[in-house]
Amino acid sequence: MNNQTGSPEVVTFGESMGLLTAEDSRGLEYAAQLRKSFGGAESNLAIGIARLGHSVGWCGRLGNDPLGHMIQKAIRGEGVDVSRSILADGEPTGLMLRENVSGKASVHYYRRFSAASHMQPDDLNADYIAGARILHVTGITAAISSSGLATVKRAMEIATEAGVTVSFDPNLRLKLWTLEEARPVLLDLAERCDYFLPGLDELALLYETSSDAEIFDRLRQLKAISIVKGGPDLTYVVEKDRTLEVPYFKAEQVLDTVGAGDGFCAGFLTGLLRGYSNEEAVRLGNLNGSMVIQAVGDWEALPTHTQVEAKLGNKVHIER
Repeated sequence: MNNQTGSPEVVTFGESMGLLTAEDSRGLEYAAQLRKSFGGAESNLAIGIARLGHSVGWCGRLGNDPLGHMIQKAIRGEGVDVSRSILADGEPTGLMLRENVSGKASVHYYRRFSAASHMQPDDLNADYIAGARILHVTGITAAISSSGLATVKRAMEIATEAGVTVSFDPNLRLKLWTLEEARPVLLDLAERCDYFLPGLDELALLYETSSDAEIFDRLRQLKAISIVKGGPDLTYVVEKDRTLEVPYFKAEQVLDTVGAGDGFCAGFLTGLLRGYSNEEAVRLGNLNGSMVIQAVGDWEALPTHTQVEAKLGNKVHIER
């Protein structure tokens, strides 16, 4: 925590949902057991930053129900400040069901009328945001409801007025809204941030072009520095006068790609907190993301500071 403001270094908020996964290859219809966990882009990122040794607060809205209590306790248990999160009476916590049938992964969402969809600007603590170093928001919160979008915009306004760095990951989810609905909203939010963290595939949809040159020209018109994920084994840093290419860290095995983007963002923002250059921060993000995909889970595989340092130092694991 920042001792002067009572705020953590990073503040984020959004929807975290209960997660039930069918590990049976026959899928949800025939699975006898489901594994219980939770997931959410913003809480995944918060856990990732906490594991890397920095203070972070998650201010989501959950239902005052067993799933909500489970999620809040688990996030708190990872060292994330949840003191500004809300457990709302009469509003259910969202739920997602995941299956993998014949190698094809699918997620089924049950989030209509969820507590998070009732999020509103009055839920925000302006002083808490203003005392942080970085505010991180995503397009998922903007997509779940009009009040969610209003909350994102208000948080960005509070941060900008206070001189807090604003990070925005569009996280385009076409199960939540159509591309035609999403495009103007996400491009507007991109105009309001300091760091824009899209994927190259998302930009092709938002800018309606497959030309990387055209995409980068559009990005240079933003005030933000753009960190573009999903290049050919690299991440791009698009600044006003140059584009840098930062290679990926090769993963020894790929078990689960869910959460890789959140892991990248956690590593990148941690690099900024440590005073790294944009290129160095992206390198840390690339490493963090590559470590996430080598284990199963939305957030469970996020590495600790010690694990990252061991990887960077090529330390040999001693089994016993």
